[in-house]
Amino acid sequence: MNSNFLSQKTPHEIDNIIAQRIRSIRKRQKLSQEKLSEKSGVSLGSVKRFERSGEISLISLTKIAIALSCEDGLISLFADQPFLSIQEVIDEQD
Repeated sequence: MNSNFLSQKTPHEIDNIIAQRIRSIRKRQKLSQEKLSEKSGVSLGSVKRFERSGEISLISLTKIAIALSCEDGLISLFADQPFLSIQEVIDEQD
């Protein structure tokens, strides 16, 4: 059995980790949920739901990241993924 599979996080766990990181950044910047909502243009209900459940649309997450000045993390999210095989390198050329 692949032990890496057992250590993989679920999508819900990953979403909650991201939500808690955003909440922490918001608090460090001394922003209330209301102020973040105003600054980002994301509804207060969406901000609250995101911090509570990790559920949010990608566009709303992007707006929040910009409002918190951490959009570079989103931009680099899937950057520099190493090739896993020679076939991937060949397929990239097509």
